[in-house]
Amino acid sequence: MRKLILLWILTLFIASCSKNKENISSAQIKDITPKSSYNLLIVESESCIYCKQLDKDLRENETLKKALTGIDIYKLVYESNAKVKYKLGKVEGVAQEDELVRMLGVNSFPYLIFYDKDGQIILRIPGYMEPKTFACVADYIKDNQYKRKSLQEYLKDKCA
Repeated sequence: MRKLILLWILTLFIASCSKNKENISSAQIKDITPKSSYNLLIVESESCIYCKQLDKDLRENETLKKALTGIDIYKLVYESNAKVKYKLGKVEGVAQEDELVRMLGVNSFPYLIFYDKDGQIILRIPGYMEPKTFACVADYIKDNQYKRKSLQEYLKDKCA
């Protein structure tokens, strides 16, 4: 009888350990699938000084923080091989960060990709932008101006 109880306890213990292992594995996958009307993917490199400046701007610049309200922000690191779940355009799946960065054709850092709730890419911006310009770009996206005019026209009209 004792052996049966010990065997039962051991079975429960093993089952709970394997369940926790599954939860940890799925929790370690970064998810950048769109959840809001507008989403921003920032691709950065660990050695990029402009990426570090952009990160600082996102934390400290109140105008930029206000402009990005309502836009979900995700980050990918060029050098990372962590798993990431994505839906961009008609393609979705799980890949390593560095593979996804290459699939997206990113070749400079930081690289900004705005996309909608369906994963459709709206705008790609290679390189760093000053916070004032970045805030204008966020407004351009949130106000659906990308459907009416080019970014250059919008920046010239609204943010000069």
